[in-house]
Parts: sequence; C-alpha cells; structure tokens
Amino acid sequence: MKKRYIITAFSIFIVLVNVVILTKRYDGKKNVALKKSDIKLISEQDKNNANAMVTTQRRNAITNAVSIVESSVVSVNVVKTEIVRQNTDPMQNPFFGFFGIFPYERQVKSLGSGVIFNKDGYILTNAHVVEGASKIKIVLPDGRSMDGKLIGIDVAHDIAVVKALGKNLPVAKLGTSSDLIIGEWSIAIGNPYGFFIKDSKPSVSVGVISAVQRNFSQNKNDKIYKDMIQTDAAINPGNSGGPLVNIFGEVIGINTFILSQSGGSIGIGFAIPIDKAKKIATELIQYGGPRKIWFGFKVDNLNPMIANYFHLKNMDGVIVTYVDPNSPVAKQGLKRGDIILDINSHKIKNANDAELAVSDISVGDKVVLKIHGKIKSKKISFIAQELTK
Repeated sequence: MKKRYIITAFSIFIVLVNVVILTKRYDGKKNVALKKSDIKLISEQDKNNANAMVTTQRRNAITNAVSIVESSVVSVNVVKTEIVRQNTDPMQNPFFGFFGIFPYERQVKSLGSGVIFNKDGYILTNAHVVEGASKIKIVLPDGRSMDGKLIGIDVAHDIAVVKALGKNLPVAKLGTSSDLIIGEWSIAIGNPYGFFIKDSKPSVSVGVISAVQRNFSQNKNDKIYKDMIQTDAAINPGNSGGPLVNIFGEVIGINTFILSQSGGSIGIGFAIPIDKAKKIATELIQYGGPRKIWFGFKVDNLNPMIANYFHLKNMDGVIVTYVDPNSPVAKQGLKRGDIILDINSHKIKNANDAELAVSDISVGDKVVLKIHGKIKSKKISFIAQELTK
C-alpha cells in the first residue's frame, strides 16, 4: 500500500515537470514570435495612424481660429522723422555753441501690428503706430514686404487705415463686438518685439474677455478710449494695432494698450471694439479723416447752488450754458439752463461724461438727450451735422 502511494506521487511529479517544461517552451516560442513579427508589424502599420490621432487631439477651436486669421496679420514697420533741438555747450563745440540751440532731424524706427480687412489691401491699425510716419513698410507672414500708404488717421480714437500696395493679399473676417460674453476665449495676435525676433510671422497669446465697456477719459495725448474690451490675453510692445480674435477666427477688436507699471503685460489689456473700428475706418477711407460734428451747444458741471435751485437730489448731470440759435438742437427745443441727464443712453454725471458720450458720434448719427424736468424728464433728439465753419 505504501509502495503504491510512492509510485502515484512520483507519477504526479513527473507529469507536473513535463507541464512546466512544455509551458516554458510555448512561452519562449511565443515571445520570440512577438519580437520578430507582431511587435514590428504594429510599429509599422499603426505609426501614421497614431501620429494622426495625436495631431487631431492637439488641434482645437483655438488653433483653428489662429489658422483662419494669422495670414492676414501684418507687421507695420514705421520710420518717423523727429526734430531734435539740442542745447550745445560752446566749450565742447565752439562753432555750434554760437547758435545756442541747434535743431536736427532724427530717423526713428518703430513697429506695430495690423490686420488686412479688405481685398483692396486696407489695413486696420492704431493711430499711435503710424502717427508722424515718413515711411511705412508692411511685412506679411509669408515673408512678402511692400510699401504702405496712410489713408486716414483718427488720433482721438487711436484708429488708422493703411493701404498695403500689393496684390493677392489675404483678408481677415471682421466679426462683431456687440454680443461679447464675459469669460469667452479671446486671442491676441501680433508681432511683439519684432525688431529683436526678426521674424515676420505673428505670435499668439490666449486669454478671456475680462470685461467690456471700459471707459477712459481723454488723456494727455488727446486720445479718448470708450467702451473698450478688456482681456487678459498678453498684449506686449509691437502688438498694438493687431487683432483680438474670437473662437471663430473673427476679429472682434484692435489691440491698443495695457495697464502696467513695468511696461510688460500683467493681464490687463484693452482693445478697441471692432464695430467702432469699422465705423471709423469707413469714415477714414471715404473722407481721409474724421469729420467734426456741429453740436451747437456747450455744457458745464453742476454746483450745489444750481442743484438746489432746480431741486435736484444730487449733482449728476450737466447744465447747458450756450445754445447756437441756428443749430439743429436749438430747433428741437434745447435751451440755455437745461439740465442734461443722459446722452444716447449714457448717464451723465459731469462734463467729462458728456464729452465721452459724444466722442464716438459721427455725422448723420441720431443724438438723443434726456433733459431734467420739474414733473418728469423729456427727450430731445436731433441728427448730428458736420461742422463746416
């Protein structure tokens, strides 16, 4: 009996050993087969498909938007002639010292960006990019370079139109700035630090629409910025005049300036709404510059005595101090002493607000004034006319 158990156990051991040997042989052959055929087959056949899949995953709405508009974003290279008056030291230069202050011309190079918005080669950019230019050179992303001609400039609104003197030019699609959503993607495209990079292709920065309808009063350079688009997409030197683009590749603004103590972007940039830029561009192309408006009245700030006389709850508004009797607004009933509370739906607190409210009115636009009344306010409307005097 004991002998039978020993024989049975030995038989089982022999079977297990054979199974292990066969398994190792099978695995070894299988591993060899994978190394020599299967792995190589997968690498060759699926390589292109894998690369295509990765490329597809990298592309998104932002890269698509950039590809739509980037060919029409140009570098605007400007040469400006400045008159420099230098007070010479007669001890260092005896000859010129007799003349005291010696003026001379100096050529200064600067660079900005722009976007081609018309098949005839018209480019939208900032006025401060081309103001005072003696020579303008336009460089396209494809490397082409051509002369630029200044068509018109609106210094107050910081918009200029330049024409690229070339053919077969790419054109960007202009969208609208009337329906912007706070938090939606925004893409700033331009040529920052172009002199250092030496590359005609534009760079891209991405952010969101941080705010809209940001207003800035007239500054020391006589520029008025109204209803500006605020974005945290980086806008750096050289980006001025370039487009701010939405996710569909449509231009929604013209990048203009940043708020920064260092001079570099800290995520507070501003763009002129494209609806305003289009309106100004039309005026510049047709007339070469903005036509002045004849409003026919003047205003001043309220003071406590005036507010008390008219029984006003506060000093919001402006008082009309003069009305031209032949002006359109006089014919509609505006009188000296009227209190204006609102201009074209913009609430007026002081004279600066009033100036800002009328800053983007063009010839032919309808102007609506809301006038304070003892019982209830009234409205006076008139059509803005060109100042011909």
